[in-house]
Amino acid sequence: MKNVTKVLALFLALLMCLCLAANAETTLQFGTTVNEQDSFQVAAEKFAELVNERTGGEYVIEIYPNGTLGGEADMLESMSMGMLDMGIITAGPFVNYSQMMGVLDMPFLFANGEEAYKILDGEIGRELLDTLEDAGLKGLAYAERGFRNITNSVKPVTCAADVEGLKLRVMENEVYTKTFQALNVNAVPMNWQDTLTALQQGTVEGQENPINVIWSYKMWEYNQKYCVLDRHSYSTAIITMSLDLFNSLDADTQQVFLDAAQEAAEYERAWVAEQEAGQLQEIKDNGIEVVEDPDVESFREAVAGVYEAYPQYADYIARIQAVLAE
Repeated sequence: MKNVTKVLALFLALLMCLCLAANAETTLQFGTTVNEQDSFQVAAEKFAELVNERTGGEYVIEIYPNGTLGGEADMLESMSMGMLDMGIITAGPFVNYSQMMGVLDMPFLFANGEEAYKILDGEIGRELLDTLEDAGLKGLAYAERGFRNITNSVKPVTCAADVEGLKLRVMENEVYTKTFQALNVNAVPMNWQDTLTALQQGTVEGQENPINVIWSYKMWEYNQKYCVLDRHSYSTAIITMSLDLFNSLDADTQQVFLDAAQEAAEYERAWVAEQEAGQLQEIKDNGIEVVEDPDVESFREAVAGVYEAYPQYADYIARIQAVLAE
């Protein structure tokens, strides 16, 4: 009888272990450098929800906002080394891992969101993401940072000549730096975590970002008094993961992650579009003077030489223009 009891106990223990193993979940860390009001948080939450739902709870994604896991350059390096699972990163730093990614940073490349989505969600966009794999990164999908606009603490801007001499923070990206140097701006490459302090202390006079960022970070609290909607560049945000981690997943789970990222990206883009008018009004209500219809052509003419400085992007730019002309 004792032997039967012992066998039964062992059987129940084994059954319990099997049940626990079957219900085991894998927790992945997902980093951002932004606050919880930002559109990146919207994309991250939707992605986490979809992955959890479609894997039956097997994968749980924990979101770490506010640069908790480091700046964007830090997180990309950690992902490339397999030390961080996932993150959503603005396009700028990716050029350090794949030179060809820089083509997406060229000024005035897209006239509107529809043009950007046509390229990013198509063959060219996927081809560019695949170039990241040599650096140990897996680009899942393009979310949105949006069309970038200039704010400053000095004066209103209505044309390219008005920005000459302004000391502006730009992303740590060569194309952005060259673009603003072409405008005769004192361009200061700087990570976002340091930018807010620099704006408060007057170390820089302004910055450039989409409306959502200007709103979510309350730029009016950082000495920013003027904004011009010049839409000089469309900035993507790539939902990215460690290539080692991606390759460790079975094919079905890989597809779940890819599909969830694309759906989350499209969800975030729609959210940005829905929120933009209200956010712009709140920016105005808080005292920032907004120039909504600047002389964009003067900006285009001033930065035209940037295209000549990057002959390595000529083929991609020709392909992009051909697709947009279809």
